[in-house]
Amino acid sequence: MGYQQYGISPQLVERIKLKMKNPAMKERVKDLVHGVSKQDLQNGPKVQRLVRSTASLLKEKFTPAEEEKMVRFILSQRIDPNNTFHLIKLWGMFR
Repeated sequence: MGYQQYGISPQLVERIKLKMKNPAMKERVKDLVHGVSKQDLQNGPKVQRLVRSTASLLKEKFTPAEEEKMVRFILSQRIDPNNTFHLIKLWGMFR
């Protein structure tokens, strides 16, 4: 799995996936990322703010090292939220 190469633990991913199954939580996160562009997802400080905001919504406490790993992972994926292929690729990574 791609995220493991960045040192992100499968346990953390599973915990977040479980929390995202809550419809209210999922909607809050969707509202947070609504309108995010490819340029936003290539901007380190913006990605860091998104990671912190998402952690707060999910009531997760990330260590600075975990946060940095997530930011590096997101930046390296070069995600374009308007590209269906990118979204399918991400979906497959976290199934």
